[in-house]
Amino acid sequence: MRIPFFSVIIPTYNRCKFLKIAIETVLLQTFNDYELIVVDDGSSDETSELIKKIKSNIIYIYQKHRGVSSARNKGIKASKGKYICFLDSDDRFRILKLELTYHYIKNFPRYKIFHTEELWYRNGSILPPKVYHKKPEGWVFKEALKLCCISISTVAIKREVFNEVGFFDENLPACEDYDFWLRATLKYPVKLIPHTLTIKEGGHPDQQSKRFPLMDKFRIYAIKKL
Repeated sequence: MRIPFFSVIIPTYNRCKFLKIAIETVLLQTFNDYELIVVDDGSSDETSELIKKIKSNIIYIYQKHRGVSSARNKGIKASKGKYICFLDSDDRFRILKLELTYHYIKNFPRYKIFHTEELWYRNGSILPPKVYHKKPEGWVFKEALKLCCISISTVAIKREVFNEVGFFDENLPACEDYDFWLRATLKYPVKLIPHTLTIKEGGHPDQQSKRFPLMDKFRIYAIKKL
């Protein structure tokens, strides 16, 4: 059985119009040793029809609506790749994302977690990053405690990390990435790939920050649990 170098996991829920673009940015990658897994978290839109129309080897998994943590965990358990990459369905990879990540993994073998720079835009305009958005490198637990300093759509994580620190907490409807990074950065250093390889779109109404404006309670839960 062939083991791909990367498994790219896209969790999605009623985001058909965004999902098409996200999938296309994976299929256009210059590095081809990957599998693409789309986990449909109970969508009621045309997501399943979209997947059928795209003529490519996409692993499509449908589950009843259980939230993004469950969808990511389902994708991880179904995956075979040596490194796990995530792409939220409203985000996009730039064309060299996997190729450059592969080269950094080969050049920095002691690291098991990699992330990249990212570009944010809203309503067609680029959003300039704030000073506190500067991407960290090394032992970054203190930075991860202050804010979610690693964006999930920028990462490549060696499979064994999940065996060591666990999966995404399915009790959390939001801040599940903050919770995961607290656990992961306590045990592993992080390597920054200094290239803007992920594009994120902000401002649409179904983003977690819009649905859960008071998220400190989830962060407190994650800290207390740790």
